[in-house]
Amino acid sequence: MIETIYIESEIRSHPRTESILSRFSKARIVECERYGEVFNPKKQNFRLQKKKPALILARKHGNFILDAPKGFGIGGRKNYYFSHMLNCIYDCRYCFLQGMYRSANYVLFVNYEDFQNEINNIVEQNPDEKEITFFSGYDCDSLALESVTRFVREFLPFFQKHKKAVLELRTKSINVDELLNHEVIPNCVVAYSFTPENISQKLEHGVPPVKKRIQTMKSLAEKGWRVGIRLDPLIYHESYKKNYRKLIQEIFYTISAESIHSVSTGPMRFPEKMFHTIERLYPDERLFAGPLENRNGLTSYSEEIETEMMNFCNTILENHLPKNKLFSCLQSSF
Repeated sequence: MIETIYIESEIRSHPRTESILSRFSKARIVECERYGEVFNPKKQNFRLQKKKPALILARKHGNFILDAPKGFGIGGRKNYYFSHMLNCIYDCRYCFLQGMYRSANYVLFVNYEDFQNEINNIVEQNPDEKEITFFSGYDCDSLALESVTRFVREFLPFFQKHKKAVLELRTKSINVDELLNHEVIPNCVVAYSFTPENISQKLEHGVPPVKKRIQTMKSLAEKGWRVGIRLDPLIYHESYKKNYRKLIQEIFYTISAESIHSVSTGPMRFPEKMFHTIERLYPDERLFAGPLENRNGLTSYSEEIETEMMNFCNTILENHLPKNKLFSCLQSSF
């Protein structure tokens, strides 16, 4: 339950702001000039805020759509990402957001139309491209806070009109009513992130169980939605071969391979400074004890371990899918 909502004065009367406030009649409302006044101050306690985050409603003033990192994609030549929201309701120990932001509060940018206008501009500027991919869920979970953001409700009709623009909704959420109640659009991929169940229980706090996520994918696939699998980041542990094999087999036992749009694998990597920030937040977390090393300013598993895990998972995946549906995203963790 969100108890406090900060609002930039500039968007206090925005229709989307008023709609959200109507659903939180008991929340404490605090106005501010810019969201950074609340979100960016030093010496905030991220772990304490994570227990009861506030919601910050703001206007984004630029950089609506950004180039996706090199190596990040699912087949298209042109890849972009955008963030209608900063921070996530889940608490995954490997998440880069806790090392990127000082605050655990949620920032929601209410000016969706500006994002949509920029997407439209990019599509018009690339008339020769058959497909341009726009990734949502890079700085948040695309679906988890849908009851507040109405993001999917407002962006599906927009992408329905722009056939060349492919929307990836990356998520761990089973909150898919908006999708199940909407007409299926072929240029939307609902991509689910997974780690094996035993790893998820230890590291993905607040996230729905693996079995429920797989069943939700099945419901979407049976409705006609294209779904994706994101084994990202791959977490090294003693029994990783056994556990990833079991996870992949369970997914393909439940969901028809024909329904799978794509599968991507990616290693766990952090910029060194970001890693040390996260490490200080969770000094007793075994995940950060190793085997990790610093390479070219990044903290990650050794190149040998990364290659071994990705090759192992891809070998199993090739038993279920053609290679043109398998992708390696080498910039996965930031």
